Amino acid sequence: MPEIPFTCPYCGRDTTITNPNFFSTWDQISLQTPVEGKVGLRSRAISCPNQECKKLSLKVFLTGMSGAYGQNEGDTIRTWQLLPESDAKVLPDYIPTAIRQDYYEACRIRDLSPKASATLSRRSLQGMIRDYWKITKGTLKEEIDALEDKLEPEVWEAIDAVRKVGNIGAHMEKDINVIINVEPNEAQLLINLTEQLITEWYVARDSRKKRLQKVKELTQKKSTGKKVTKPPKTG
Repeated sequence: MPEIPFTCPYCGRDTTITNPNFFSTWDQISLQTPVEGKVGLRSRAISCPNQECKKLSLKVFLTGMSGAYGQNEGDTIRTWQLLPESDAKVLPDYIPTAIRQDYYEACRIRDLSPKASATLSRRSLQGMIRDYWKITKGTLKEEIDALEDKLEPEVWEAIDAVRKVGNIGAHMEKDINVIINVEPNEAQLLINLTEQLITEWYVARDSRKKRLQKVKELTQKKSTGKKVTKPPKTG
């Protein structure tokens, strides 16, 4: 089997999957429906090679059929994430609990209910702006506008690009708890934005604090361990 790049959804470790941590099988379903036609079912299982994790990731794919006699696996029609329940990234504990919970739930129901997922992502986004930047306005749109002069251009452009997409932009001025009709790809865009901002804000701040703490500790060690030399005697 080819080597597969993989980020464990449980421990967050980046790795490459090979045997024996990978299993996949595909079977033709011996039925034909008026809508899907002939279909097959693929399962894919990966066990995390991290010795401290070893948890199982499991996906199932409904596929079409290809080949002259329809005997081969075709394009994927639908995907189900069974273990864990979503593709959510593992978020560190220093991110506020409410933000983490909204993000995890948005990922879990993305395909089941894109509009509910988008609502949770908008709430998570507002929670980050209010917690990290201490900006509180009447609407999410006003809060995002207040960010423009505080962010690096590329970060602001990413936020601005997402809020201009379809129904997302059309409803930014409404209460964040108002359900908006969005497509699954639009719900995913909001999830991706949430992940990017968590990395740009919270993770970057934590990394900066750790680097500064190391500098402080090294400085203190050099200061306390410095030898004092007596001046030479004169006369």
